[in-house]
Formats: sequence, C-alpha cells, structure tokens
Amino acid sequence: MQIDDETTIHFWGPKSSNTQLKPSLILIHGFGPHGVWQWRPQITFFSNDFDLYIPSLVFFGRSTTKSSDRSEGFQATCVVKLLDKLGVEKCSVIGTSYGGFVAYHMAKMLPGKIEKVIIASSGVNMKKKDNDGLLERAKVEKIEDLLLPATASQLRRLISLSTHRRPPYLPDFLFNNFINVSLSLSLVLVIRPICTLPTLFMMCDEQFRK
Repeated sequence: MQIDDETTIHFWGPKSSNTQLKPSLILIHGFGPHGVWQWRPQITFFSNDFDLYIPSLVFFGRSTTKSSDRSEGFQATCVVKLLDKLGVEKCSVIGTSYGGFVAYHMAKMLPGKIEKVIIASSGVNMKKKDNDGLLERAKVEKIEDLLLPATASQLRRLISLSTHRRPPYLPDFLFNNFINVSLSLSLVLVIRPICTLPTLFMMCDEQFRK
C-alpha cells in the first residue's frame, strides 16, 4: 500500500476492511527477514483472537521508499501511516529485535493509539558504555565493522560473540557465500545508515521509560 508520495509498505492483514470485530495486533519483524517470514509460527496462534497486521519494514520484503531516512523513528512513522490508511484506530504491538525499537517509537509517538506493547530481544535500555564494551570485546572501532562482516573471519567473530557455546567449525566458503547472499544492495542501503547512527542502541527517552 502506498502510504505517501515516497513510500510503499507491503503487509499481510485481514481480508475484510469492515469494522473491526477483534482487537488489532501489529507484529513487527526483526532485522533481516520480512514480516510474514519472521512471524509465520505465530500467525495461526494469534489469528483466532486478533486482527493481525504484519508489515514489512522499509527495504525489507517489498517495502520501499524514496526517502533517505533510515532511522527506526522513520520506520515507526511508516507503520503508523499504514495503520491510518487502513483505518486502524486502536492496536497493540509486538516487536522483536530491531522491530522492538520500532514498536518503542510507535508507542512513544501515539500513546493514545497503542494500547499494549511487547518488546522482545531488543536493547532499548542500553547505554553508551554497553556499546563501547561490545566494541572492545570485538576488537573493532565501529559497530558496522562488527555487524557488517565482509570476510569469513569477521563473520566467525560475530557468531562467536552472539552464541553461548562455540559453534562447530565451518569452512570459509560457507561464510563467504552467506555474506555474498545476505549483504545484497537492498540490505546495505538500510543496514549501513542504521549501524552508523551513534544512538541507535543506547539513547532512549528516560522520561518515556519511566
């Protein structure tokens, strides 16, 4: 659906556009997959009790924009515009990982529209010292050097920092193939600006959290 002159949001939602018979629930995916792929195990579970709306965030799936903004606040604005276009007046939101930041901003923007918020696996309360500590453990200077691996050794380092147990050894060609496939141009357009935002994972509105 085209939400303005610059942006189109692809989403999965109820077949009927009539008056809502069930409460609306927005499921916001994490970094990487599009909406339905992320939430497919939960769709059957929630659909009996909720009108589900599952958008793909900008530059994930088939959602696109001409805007140069790549912030999580912009993503939240796009989802809110989509809901306005669909006539959703009240809703609850679940966001996981990167989607949790988007859900946070949606609730901050529209406290009267968002009834309940569930944020899973999102470091919305992280401080700058947490980010600095991660960079020190990873032995890199910039967060994009960690989150955007360009070589097999860099990807292996990222995995080692992301897992509780050391994963089994995998040959370099598997890692290189993953890097070549996953870091397509469309992802780089959104990943690099997001990663270079100095406040992405550490600066949240203290007053809102209280």
